[in-house]
Amino acid sequence: MAELTIAFVDLTGSVSVFETLGNDRATKAVTKLTQWIGSMGVEHGGTVVKMLGDGVLMSFSNNRHAVDAMVQIQQEHARRLQQWPERLKLMMQIGMARGQVVVVDGDCFGDAVNVASRLSDLAGPEQIMATDTVIRKLGARHGVRSRSLGPMRIKGRVEPCEVFRIEWQPEMLSEFLTLPADLHALNPVRESVFGGIELAWLDTTQSFNLTDLPLKVGRVPEADFVVSDPRVSRMHASVDIRSGNYVLEDISSYGTWVRFAGGDNVIALRRQECLLHSNGEIAMGAPFSDISAPVVSFRLVDGHVEIAPGGIEK
Repeated sequence: MAELTIAFVDLTGSVSVFETLGNDRATKAVTKLTQWIGSMGVEHGGTVVKMLGDGVLMSFSNNRHAVDAMVQIQQEHARRLQQWPERLKLMMQIGMARGQVVVVDGDCFGDAVNVASRLSDLAGPEQIMATDTVIRKLGARHGVRSRSLGPMRIKGRVEPCEVFRIEWQPEMLSEFLTLPADLHALNPVRESVFGGIELAWLDTTQSFNLTDLPLKVGRVPEADFVVSDPRVSRMHASVDIRSGNYVLEDISSYGTWVRFAGGDNVIALRRQECLLHSNGEIAMGAPFSDISAPVVSFRLVDGHVEIAPGGIEK
């Protein structure tokens, strides 16, 4: 076994590309992009474990090199996307984890591989999600900007793990940074960064602030947000805030499906929960593939910025 940092880069937006270019040309475009991603990883000392259609799985023995590679991949690709037509834009969502990995015949197995893959599914377009093991391994004065998304339950793991979003955009505001210091030495009130959450269904739109949480979404009038469709349970889902992050929990009979704006991935929930890390949609009682499914859109509303304990501005 070896301690490695695993990075999973997944392309999003491929459905539109295939519809626009056709199978042959779209396949060539995706292949060319995944090969470039792999070559960037290799330049930073990484190993391409395998290509997975529109995804790339890489391993790095040097954790810092892995983070630098993912940041540079996002930065260079973002510059190129400015010149691409909207329907042809392939964006990247990246998951990273570090841990003990078993390498067999060039393939990798282990918890870090599973977690990196799962985080790439949960990440939004142009995002890098990483476990706390990746951030901690960088050291106290690493200079990498990141923001804690709090503890998250990862499928296949008993215990939740703290997940961070690495902020690679040069223009990101300072209030979203995790300062180079012990990760738990600063404990600001993260809730103050959020102004609330807005839900919309058909011609109904409601805004909820932090004092309204937790809120219930369901079919009956007693619900905080009512979706009057027979496939929606009486009390179908709840939205709460934990560690300054919105969490959706399915408490229904028939399930809940979540997808985030700009992404193709759908998260299916059956008595499970999901972090609402960006704007998106919730299908209730039936999947998005059912065009008649009741779909609630949600939007995260920015709030004011507080001062963290010790006078450090967030």
